[in-house]
Amino acid sequence: MKLVERKEYLDLLKESVQTPDIKVITGIRRSGKSKLMETFIEYVKNSVKNANIIHINFNDISFENLTEYHALNSYVQEKFDSNCENFLFIDEIQLCEGFEKTINSLHDSEKFHIYITGSNAFLLSSDLATLFTGRTYEIPVFPFSFKEYCKYFKGLEKNQAFDNFGREGGMAGSFVYPSEKSKYNYIREVFDTLIVRDIKQKYKIKNIALLEKLNDFLLDNISCKVSARSLANSLASNQEKTNNKTISAYLSYLCNAFAFYKIRRYDIRGKKYLSSQDKYYLADHSFKYAKLGTKNFDYGRIYENIVAIELLRRGYEIYTGVLYKKEIDFVAIKRNEKIYIQVSDDISGEETFKRETVPLLGIKDAYPKLIIARTRHDEYSYEGIRIVDIVNWLSE
Repeated sequence: MKLVERKEYLDLLKESVQTPDIKVITGIRRSGKSKLMETFIEYVKNSVKNANIIHINFNDISFENLTEYHALNSYVQEKFDSNCENFLFIDEIQLCEGFEKTINSLHDSEKFHIYITGSNAFLLSSDLATLFTGRTYEIPVFPFSFKEYCKYFKGLEKNQAFDNFGREGGMAGSFVYPSEKSKYNYIREVFDTLIVRDIKQKYKIKNIALLEKLNDFLLDNISCKVSARSLANSLASNQEKTNNKTISAYLSYLCNAFAFYKIRRYDIRGKKYLSSQDKYYLADHSFKYAKLGTKNFDYGRIYENIVAIELLRRGYEIYTGVLYKKEIDFVAIKRNEKIYIQVSDDISGEETFKRETVPLLGIKDAYPKLIIARTRHDEYSYEGIRIVDIVNWLSE
């Protein structure tokens, strides 16, 4: 398989070298966490003159004897070299029972630079503070962006590349398969493993059928406003016994495993968060087609999902904006920066153009306003609103 250097993530790892934190690479299954670690190890080998590298990959059967935390600790201590700068890399760390005890002990010794990855359902952002008594530095990894997709398929015309990306998504493991059917088979197996094995095992779920029905509903309704109560009522109407408490728990499991990202609603005028009806976006839009097929190809929703994940990838906090009962797709915030964003498939029609611009024009503050659409034209401006083709925006 061809490798693409993921510079943004590598830069974050390089910046982290001199920090004392436990570095944790997180992200959905098969998003490239292990390959990223391997690439970073090569960087350390070539850049740190006196580096002593201890690399443990629990997918490799030769490390099977270390799957208990005392054995892991003994192995690492034996490999320690007092004359070197010691780097410890552990992949799929959840396969070692009691791993957090060893990691905390090694971190307290202040003798190692520690980098770990793990199955997303077992090494969650929400668990890090509980698992590790020391500070953690999280590097969230997403599936391939459009720019990375173009690097992989170098030489492909950009608009054609985007059309392909819109259907195939960014799960790089699928790129080696020759047909759309075989690509989707791979993607579906990755997602099913995430749901059936990882989440079921982590949370000891008995009603896996309910989780799968909820998952399919979210796949079919990405970017739609939903609440736990409405979902419970919808499933109950189909003779599925459940309640909003169970649905809320299952939603959190799916988000904790990085399958979906929950986006809260924000009242722009009142400057407050709204408690009901959130939106859920897929970690990669290809999961929808792999699981449900391509019969109902809704470009608008797919583009919105692509933009949501790209904003997260670029480090923004994102919310759905509400202003006088009108919806703004995204309020994107990064430190002192704020952008109001609408996403659409085609804004060439007068009615659609008005629908997308009116909510933005109603916002009276001076923060930038942006419409991202499939215009196939150069960027232009309308009454202070920047209008850019999605291909160009993703390529920035």
